[in-house]
Amino acid sequence: MKSLTIVNRHYPPNPGITGESAWDLAQVLIENHGVDVHIVHIDRTYDGGGAIRQPLGQTHAVSTIYEGKNPLLRFIAGPLDGFLLIRKALRIRKGPLLVMTSPPLLPFWASLFLKRKNWILWSMDLFPEGFAADGKIKETNSIYRWIIKKTYQNAPKALIALGPNQAELLRWKYQHSIPTILLPCGVLVDQSQDETRPEWRMDDSKIYLGYAGNVGEAHSAEFLERIIHHINPDHQRLILALYGTKAENLIRLAEGKPGILVLKNIPRAQLHWLDVQLVSLLPKWTHIAVPSKAVSAICSGSPIIFCGSKEADTWELLRDAAWLINTDESLDEQVKTLLNSLTLAEIEDKKRSARLVARRLNEMVTQAYQQIEKLI
Repeated sequence: MKSLTIVNRHYPPNPGITGESAWDLAQVLIENHGVDVHIVHIDRTYDGGGAIRQPLGQTHAVSTIYEGKNPLLRFIAGPLDGFLLIRKALRIRKGPLLVMTSPPLLPFWASLFLKRKNWILWSMDLFPEGFAADGKIKETNSIYRWIIKKTYQNAPKALIALGPNQAELLRWKYQHSIPTILLPCGVLVDQSQDETRPEWRMDDSKIYLGYAGNVGEAHSAEFLERIIHHINPDHQRLILALYGTKAENLIRLAEGKPGILVLKNIPRAQLHWLDVQLVSLLPKWTHIAVPSKAVSAICSGSPIIFCGSKEADTWELLRDAAWLINTDESLDEQVKTLLNSLTLAEIEDKKRSARLVARRLNEMVTQAYQQIEKLI
């Protein structure tokens, strides 16, 4: 029997998106190919969205050194959790190791300890680059430069990347021609849709725009501020379900404004009731992160307004079902112009494109799973 060990911070019943992606892969490998899948993960919860699932495969939980929410202690604990995960995976010795990129520095520990092992890198958000992008450390810092050097010193046997541009960046960093599989994050196996109209969706012929999810360090608060400022309550409604480091200020700004409704959560099964979903990625995070919520939005049937760089994989993969707010230009004028010109007819055209893009993304995922099975 073929075996595989997946190493990641999150795994169901934890609802984090990276854990759900690992679960989807495990399900296909177990049910379609009879692979003995083991998952090494951190035994803790996560504040992310998503459905609660029962775990598949043989799970191996590792205790974290810190479970609280103090930012400094979490910053310290994350890299050490990566070491504990790699150590546990080496003790299990079940097939090649598929190493994801959460917690931060997990690929760093993989490069140090797996250099002669058969391992695969599945890139999500990249660290330590993410620490520099959100200002926690300077790129000129000697410790940062040493960690970067060690992280990319020993290349994996294969690479699974979220998009072609992220893959190109990683191959350049490793200075190695690595066999690569493209697997966009957010194309989930169980994308069910609730056909009962939710309470927040009125039968009023207005355009419903929404942002459901994390507004963290990688995302643009200014973009949402401009949307909140320019929303036209006579023709549009804005639905916000926010969490993350920048959410509180945005919620205060939005509360009480005509045409805007703030919710605690929008279940994934209701996302298709949004006509347009909003996604952002700050330029300094391009390729370091690729928002999964953009892919999930398209797969739910909604086109997106993407605020970010033209070079981002989000735009590269989804442009046929998206509008671009270019971060190289004035956000205020672009948002104002787009919202003033947006029509239901144009949205219906983009929705049709979204269905075609979603079909292509599903084909990419199916092909990626087949390629991964052949690597084991």
